[in-house]
Amino acid sequence: MEDFNNGRKEGGIVKKGHEEGLRLATSLFQEFELPLGLLPLADVIEVGYVINTGYMWIVQKKKVEHEFKKISKLVSYDSEITGYVEKKRIKKLEGVKAKEFMLWPPVSEITVDDPPTGKINFKSLAGITKNFLVEAFVAGHFGILYLISGFDDDGGLMMMADDGA
Repeated sequence: MEDFNNGRKEGGIVKKGHEEGLRLATSLFQEFELPLGLLPLADVIEVGYVINTGYMWIVQKKKVEHEFKKISKLVSYDSEITGYVEKKRIKKLEGVKAKEFMLWPPVSEITVDDPPTGKINFKSLAGITKNFLVEAFVAGHFGILYLISGFDDDGGLMMMADDGA
């Protein structure tokens, strides 16, 4: 997957390390009006974004599983997550799977309803769409162990420990 992605990454903004990566991911999600808790991240190695195409990638040290407690949904995030981000939407998403019964179907697209209805839609490669309340993903939770509480005077993230959203 890495060789294929390198061509798509050309000309991208790249931030390395957990703090810098979280800062870029947070700013992208805010810019494109996506819930901050949508992609819980841990041990971020790199986050990148290509302005011309909307291509975004996130590399973590290892695969992460996270339970969204408000909707009782277990989601798996590969060590590399990629997709194309635009206003209220991530399409051609790779690296995210949601547990359904005993299966882990990949999530290929995420869309926040526009005009707002309070719903967010997750589409699998099989064409199945699941709807949830956006509030399950907007509790300010971005990162498995941290809540972003703002930026300090030097532009660094201020975070508080948390046990989950």
